[in-house]
Amino acid sequence: MLKEYTRPLAAPIDYDQNIFSVLEHRAERTPEDSLVEYKGDGGDWLSFSAVEFRDKVIAIAKGLIARGIMPGDAVSVISKTRWEWTALDMAIMSIGALTVPVYETNSAAQVAMIFNDSRVKMAFAENDAQRDKIESVRGECPNLDDVYVIDYGAIDTIEEYGRGVTTEEFYEREHAVKGSDLATIVYTSGSTGTPKGIELSHGSFVFITYSGINSMPDIAMKPNRRLLLFLPLAHVFARYMQFFCFAGNVSLGLSSNLKTILADFASFQPTFILAVPRIFEKIYNAASQKAGSGIKGRIFANATVVAKEWSAVQQSGEKMPLLLNLQHAVYDKLVYSSIMSVFGGHVEYAVSGGAPLDSSIAHFFNGVGLPLLEGYGMTETCAPTNVNPTEGYKIGTIGLPLQGVTVGIAEDGELCFKSPQVCAGYHNQPEVTEQQIVDGWLHTGDLGDLDDEGFVTVTGRKKDLIITAGGKNVSPGMLEASVMTSPVVNQCVVLGDRKPFIAAIVALDLAETNTWLKAQGATEMEDLAQAARNPIVYAEVERAVNAANELVSRAESIRKFEIVPDEFTEDNGMVTPSLKARRAAITEHYRELIDTVIYAGKK
Repeated sequence: MLKEYTRPLAAPIDYDQNIFSVLEHRAERTPEDSLVEYKGDGGDWLSFSAVEFRDKVIAIAKGLIARGIMPGDAVSVISKTRWEWTALDMAIMSIGALTVPVYETNSAAQVAMIFNDSRVKMAFAENDAQRDKIESVRGECPNLDDVYVIDYGAIDTIEEYGRGVTTEEFYEREHAVKGSDLATIVYTSGSTGTPKGIELSHGSFVFITYSGINSMPDIAMKPNRRLLLFLPLAHVFARYMQFFCFAGNVSLGLSSNLKTILADFASFQPTFILAVPRIFEKIYNAASQKAGSGIKGRIFANATVVAKEWSAVQQSGEKMPLLLNLQHAVYDKLVYSSIMSVFGGHVEYAVSGGAPLDSSIAHFFNGVGLPLLEGYGMTETCAPTNVNPTEGYKIGTIGLPLQGVTVGIAEDGELCFKSPQVCAGYHNQPEVTEQQIVDGWLHTGDLGDLDDEGFVTVTGRKKDLIITAGGKNVSPGMLEASVMTSPVVNQCVVLGDRKPFIAAIVALDLAETNTWLKAQGATEMEDLAQAARNPIVYAEVERAVNAANELVSRAESIRKFEIVPDEFTEDNGMVTPSLKARRAAITEHYRELIDTVIYAGKK
């Protein structure tokens, strides 16, 4: 490795144990604490105490034993985020079986592929639609036996089956599950091709769970910590955060409806949140649009400038100018406090991951009073490898490695990790395992750098690296993230490999575009095709592109862009379930536009 840094462990971690032990220890440590909270039918928050949830998991596990689930058997869950998902996951893994998550948005063909690759024996579907999807491919899945529907009382049914299984029988199975045993096979959403099954062990999860709470004690260990989790539990980031909450002093709130997320923030009152950058961008844009274009709009615009300037000085370590401090205090009362109230009034920190965080958004929220602690992780590492600390965080970096994690920068600039959290390998793909994990080092495919204090910066993707016809190397991530801070932009894909200049394809968000147009006093658009031709919308995209270009050299700047009249969705193959653009699919789909319009006469 060209560079290498290990963050030392503050205390040894015994990771030769199973993930159920984390829940067991919480039930013993704080038995009456509210552990898992969820919305009831009436909209009120209901809760399980730590002991109640532990006992619920055991009851489900007994039912799985009664139905013949053995160690190593695969059990799938296809559902939105809800307490039953969490309970099933813990129950499956507690008896040595493997949880195989499937996104609700996966197609029937993808379900069949995943079920066959992992030999799924039992499945839990949320509703009729998910059950019908499974049943449509049952004939292609010879290992599949029982399918239960959560909305139709699957949990009660399984518990009833388990009434004849003793608690002693459960613990006999649970105690036999060691840290080296597989806990789950997680299929990546795959921005480039067919999903790969990643094998994660109990010990890997246990290690990074305790490393996480030791690395972030302010977030995890203070009394009365609360997290509202609304990311899909098929994503390993969300699943990890469940275990993080169990290991700390955190009450876990579960919500799956992004349409009600602001109301959920207000009623649940989290102390910290985690989300992908797009969520923070939408909140920023919503605040801007709510302010409008009159005097409120001018106040918000000035408050934004002050927040970013205040944050930049704070990050530099220089003395805060008196006038800037005074302006900041004024806008705190006029603007910032109302933005903070959107999150329920008790949020102290937010963790951002899953995609590059635009530094201007990070500086804005930091100035408002909510540090966005950018982190980094992969499915292959049970989620987090890095996160910014609550004190001494550096905007523009993904922070320090968690305790016990070693980060390396290879000769070609690739970001690599070595840690007990690294996956066992890729299911049924030994050749991929050999390529990606070399001498214990996981090769991430990302390009990065490491400073003297151990803070890591991601500079791009190896596969996404654009080399222009003039030989200039361009990483598109920062440009794309910046353009996507515009309220009208849903996706931005930067082009230019072996081309004479950098260009971009931009897809709009119709609902957000109309909200923005209304705030400008302009006419709303009927569809994306009309919006793509609208000169006011074009001017806003052009403004966002120009702002992005200020971050890079002229050779790296976007010289030309086209707004396409299409929505990028998982159904049309343009994005993954985690909303990452499928660059190759988008490039191929718009090949004619790229060749005959964007680069016409420039070949």
